[in-house]
Amino acid sequence: MSESKKEVDKGNGRNLELVSWEQSLAQPDSVNYPAERKASLRARYVYGFIFLLTNLLAWFFRDYGDGILTELRYLKGCQGGEECLHAEGVLRISLGCFIFFFFMFITTFRITKFHESCNFWHTGWWSLKCILLIASLLASFFIPSASIHLYGEVARFGAGVFLVVQLVSVIQFINWCDSYWMRNEKLKQRFGRFSIYFFGLFLSTVAYIAAICGILVMFLKYVRGTACPINIFFISWTIVLLLVMMIVALHSKVNTGLLSSGIMGAYIVFLCWSAIRSEPDAQQCSMRKEMVVSNDWTTVLSFLIAISAIVMATFSTGIDSQSFQFRKVGIQSEDSIPYNYGFFHIVFSLGAMYFSMLLINWDLDHSTQKWSIDVGWASTWVKIVNEWFAASIYLWKLVSPLLKETKNMNGGESVSNSDGST
Repeated sequence: MSESKKEVDKGNGRNLELVSWEQSLAQPDSVNYPAERKASLRARYVYGFIFLLTNLLAWFFRDYGDGILTELRYLKGCQGGEECLHAEGVLRISLGCFIFFFFMFITTFRITKFHESCNFWHTGWWSLKCILLIASLLASFFIPSASIHLYGEVARFGAGVFLVVQLVSVIQFINWCDSYWMRNEKLKQRFGRFSIYFFGLFLSTVAYIAAICGILVMFLKYVRGTACPINIFFISWTIVLLLVMMIVALHSKVNTGLLSSGIMGAYIVFLCWSAIRSEPDAQQCSMRKEMVVSNDWTTVLSFLIAISAIVMATFSTGIDSQSFQFRKVGIQSEDSIPYNYGFFHIVFSLGAMYFSMLLINWDLDHSTQKWSIDVGWASTWVKIVNEWFAASIYLWKLVSPLLKETKNMNGGESVSNSDGST
């Protein structure tokens, strides 16, 4: 009897320890908030590094994965085509990366506080997540080619969504720059209104000079008489957009100044330049055919910079969930997470689709040259449409407050008229 009683007491003691441990996880007071905040901020860079590795792995399978990819011909989807096989290798790595980050999104999108149990899943358990990532990548190579082709079609749409999300984030950043440097009362009191206005004018001048220089360079390098009508159209329409944005920004009813329109103008000029740079070698006005087609250090460096730009764009967009909040959030408490985990992971899953489209030039059946990225007419038109869409969103953000004000005034007049008639 005594031995059985001791066993029962031991069992009850273990249960009490388990209950107390569970309660400690659920109690906010037991969490070291500064340490958890640092762990959360460090975790972002680990996920960014994982994303970078998958980008490089997809490039490796595209350019140097012949020996491995030929083993996949039993899937019969590519019918032995080498270029199709390379594109399929990129899509498979992209799918594995998408599965990993989408799973992370599903398991973290409800987290808002540090003391929630899933917060520790986001910031820790890296060995288990490495196994999950490897399993996701390996599983993608056992999926039939027909399903991979279907994923490629979905990836096109997902990459387009990623571009829109990135575009909204860029515009919000430009508006933040304008608000911080030109409308910040604390800065005006500290440095003086004249100094702030002078600094804003200086930044605006630099942005417009950069935009004008970019347009001149494009005319000199990518327009050769009347033999380049498509480039003339692209550059001319960019000039029109630049002028329209400047005029609307300076309108008396808008009056947002030149800083935001100048930065946005430089951005759309960059998008136009990037689009023209993506034109294929067959285009007679393309500078690409004049470049040495070899794996010299400049080609390799340009490619690595492009890969790094993809990772940085995905990373910066992923931590900018505030640009997509439809209502203002109050001051965060000490136990609130520093960024939205779910948004962070869903952006990276869309980024997985985006980098696959860049590596295969938005073409599911053909690959690109070694050490090149985002080249072809499909890539060119995607960037041009992105430029036009960027200018349209920016103009809408300038004009929409006026439209709302007019609507409210008309609504008030109609109400007053109806009250008067009664």
